[in-house]
Amino acid sequence: MSELDELYQSLILDHNRAPRNFRELPTSSGHAEGRNPLCGDTFNVWVQVKDGVVTDVSFLGQGCAISKASASMMTTIIKGKTVSEVRGLFDRFHQMVTGRAPTAEDEKKEARNALGCLSAFAGVSAFPIRVKCATLAWHALMKAVETAADGMPADARS
Repeated sequence: MSELDELYQSLILDHNRAPRNFRELPTSSGHAEGRNPLCGDTFNVWVQVKDGVVTDVSFLGQGCAISKASASMMTTIIKGKTVSEVRGLFDRFHQMVTGRAPTAEDEKKEARNALGCLSAFAGVSAFPIRVKCATLAWHALMKAVETAADGMPADARS
């Protein structure tokens, strides 16, 4: 195992053992639940958006180390980002973990820089069954952001 792989593994284990922003956010402007029926992982994600910027985000739930660490790192990286930036991070992260990352070296480097610590999940693409684990909280986040953006619960929109 390379030093970088070991660093990424310890980063994932750290976020699993001591998840950041692991709490309910009572003043949220958006909320969504994500479930993986194949393994039973379940996460609730709350987001506070003000003037198009994520001012706070949190999550609660249970799941494997990959899903909990992904949710924890997600919450730390999106605080202070605009809704547009969050959507861009979701797209880059999803491309990375599904193995559809950019092919040109400059684009790969740019994507890794944009993702920061989330690059720890690059190896997930080699294990397709784990992609759902890594992206579960992200999908819930995107639903919560949509709810916050239009001020109406996602299930109440027509």
